[in-house]
Amino acid sequence: MNFISTRNASPPATLSQAIAAGLAPDGGLYVPETMPVARTLRLGDTLAATANELLQPFFADDALAAELSTICNEAFDFPVPLQALATRNDHVLELFHGPTAAFKDFGARFLAASLSRLRAGQERPLTIVVATSGDTGAAVAAAFHNQPNLQVVVLYPDGRVSPRQAHQLGCLGGNIRALRVSGSFDDCQAMAKQALNDSDLQAQVPLSSANSISLGRLLPQMSYYAHAALSHQAAHGSLLNFVIPTGNLGNAMAAVLARALGVPLGRIVLATNANRVLPDYFNGGEYKPKASLATLANAMDVGAPSNFERLRWLYRGNDAALRDAFTSQAVDDASIRQTIAHRHGEYDEVFCPHTATAVHVLEQLRASGSAASDQHWAVAATAHPAKFESVVEPLIGREVEVPPALAELLKRPAHAEPCAPDYAVLREKLLR
Repeated sequence: MNFISTRNASPPATLSQAIAAGLAPDGGLYVPETMPVARTLRLGDTLAATANELLQPFFADDALAAELSTICNEAFDFPVPLQALATRNDHVLELFHGPTAAFKDFGARFLAASLSRLRAGQERPLTIVVATSGDTGAAVAAAFHNQPNLQVVVLYPDGRVSPRQAHQLGCLGGNIRALRVSGSFDDCQAMAKQALNDSDLQAQVPLSSANSISLGRLLPQMSYYAHAALSHQAAHGSLLNFVIPTGNLGNAMAAVLARALGVPLGRIVLATNANRVLPDYFNGGEYKPKASLATLANAMDVGAPSNFERLRWLYRGNDAALRDAFTSQAVDDASIRQTIAHRHGEYDEVFCPHTATAVHVLEQLRASGSAASDQHWAVAATAHPAKFESVVEPLIGREVEVPPALAELLKRPAHAEPCAPDYAVLREKLLR
């Protein structure tokens, strides 16, 4: 299978080429030249087995095809439970049981396993440039730490990630370099994209991406939706609908692609924080990227969601059809706080601010009657609440137990270099 740019101004690439490049030469995002035909998928005994079957059409005839099963086993070696909530027919898909306690571990580990094989024997190391609004950078840093012939430069907005997120970004050292940018996530993302499109820089320092724009992260993220939906259908005989908290739209785009491939997913609802670019669009407005606002759900503080370009591609630019297919709702900080406190006080459930955003949207859907009582819904729980203890603990009145893997990272000393929101500054750092 070949992959093309969403902007149609780059030659087709193989999967390996698309994964290694990150961004297409014309600045677009890689998508399949033709989508695989929807088919009946078989539930595997493990997430890795389900992923292997789901991803095979994308890897067909590629240099990595023979390694797919091994890559899946290497990347997906932690659980992804679908847990029932206290409210009837509601569930939570816990995506935070990986090494950095966030859903980004799935895609980051798959990408690292793929690139380590593609870069074997290369003379010059490949530098992964990644912008993060919180969890992406930590997952990428952990996945690529000590991988031979690979380096990582993480850009994050200084003061706009949680203290524990910031610690994770700067605690590994070695081949991992953290830059704290005196700006927003959008500044970080713009600088990363500019570096990836700088052909003169690429000639001196081979670069790639590990943001949600990376095909090597997007495709494997379909796997946990497929495994959860197939498991749920086998147990209950019904479709599973999802409310997905989203910022850069990568996690939700994975669910959309999985459904297009035949995974038994029902409705997909997009939950955002106060950054309203997507809700405004899906409510009939123009798609207008804006400067991002800082919120409690900081990993979703995105004013220009990159993967919207892929979503429009999937719907062939038909805005009417796209708006008919999805709904999106914004949630302010006050509602996030209220949801965290209420769900703990009423049901002894504890959520991170991002997951609470989606839980609030699901509660609104139930209250409005738009989600029939016999429909089954799941919320994608994107991060462990212990990563946001400064927000969560005052609202629930107790400490949140820290997962062992996260606790180990927090024991390490951390350091991050200051960086101005100026591409020339980043370019000089990359050349050094």
